[in-house]
Amino acid sequence: MNTPLMSFALVTLLLSPPVWAQLPAPEVPPRIGPSEWVVLSDATTRTLEGWDGNPALWSVKDGAFIAKSEAPVSTSFLFSQKNYTDFRLILWTKVVESENHAGVCLWGEQVPDKDPANRWAYRGLLVCFPGVYLWDYNTNAAIPIDPAGPAYTKANVGQHDWVKVEILAQGNRIRAAFNGRQVLDWREPNPGRLKAGPIGLQLHHNDHPQEVIYKDVVIETFPKDDRLITLAEK
Repeated sequence: MNTPLMSFALVTLLLSPPVWAQLPAPEVPPRIGPSEWVVLSDATTRTLEGWDGNPALWSVKDGAFIAKSEAPVSTSFLFSQKNYTDFRLILWTKVVESENHAGVCLWGEQVPDKDPANRWAYRGLLVCFPGVYLWDYNTNAAIPIDPAGPAYTKANVGQHDWVKVEILAQGNRIRAAFNGRQVLDWREPNPGRLKAGPIGLQLHHNDHPQEVIYKDVVIETFPKDDRLITLAEK
């Protein structure tokens, strides 16, 4: 029998936002600073100068950063020695071996005391690829995002494909594009967690051999354009 209470519950359910919808977040405006493009890796890169990572896991080959492990390993990052708040990061990446994801950490900090055996841990936000999602190392939990982005990458980006990644971080907003398609638009609801921090390139923990490549890494500090610039024209 359809009672008034049942009808109210049904209407409430139908009008409720989807489970991924984010609670209202304040709009923190982009910070102001000198805008410049900096090459972090290209064909001339020969060493890890300017970066901090476990030398047993990270190396440079043909101008690209190579993360590789043959034995079980904890999640480890290659950290930029400079800190960033507002930036545009563009890179090419490929998971050569393993079914793990890779990713870029931001707005956080290196936590060498988290694991005595691994001083290259991170506390902050992680944009993951090749299948897009957000992970929060502050709470060790996934952040719900619009499922349209993950649905696109699942259908169009293979586990071992090359992926062109653009990450635009401004104020408390993170946007991302993979291979010319926007896949992420999210705001940090707690402005108190925003901080200048290193860029962290990820090698995820795994019990099996794995290899990830990051190449042609460039960054624009305090971006001039409030838009993703790698989007393909329609």
